[in-house]
Amino acid sequence: MENRKRLTHASFPIMKSFQNVSADALANIYFDGKVVSHSVHFPDGSKKTLGIIFPGTYKFATEAPELMEITDGSCEVSIDGSGSTRFVPTDESFEVPANSGFAITVNSGVCQYICSFLSP
Repeated sequence: MENRKRLTHASFPIMKSFQNVSADALANIYFDGKVVSHSVHFPDGSKKTLGIIFPGTYKFATEAPELMEITDGSCEVSIDGSGSTRFVPTDESFEVPANSGFAITVNSGVCQYICSFLSP
């Protein structure tokens, strides 16, 4: 862990419960079931996904900017073009720019997250 940068983003508590939302019953399943999420829709029209990531390294592309909040477990993330890998523990977050991507690694256990799709 000596060469890893620790990323802190949020100065606010991460919400772990949501009221007055609708959820999609069908899961978004990636990488043969190693990454699974469900979409949650809010009254204001915004959407988040709540998901889990099993051990491994996975590459994702983004269209809209995203805020990834880690609610349990931890991961290492490398944002495209950053040239660095960051350790992100429980209750911390990272942002990914629009039209970009990131690699996320979970070394052990399960990493749980909330992904918010931000306005550009």
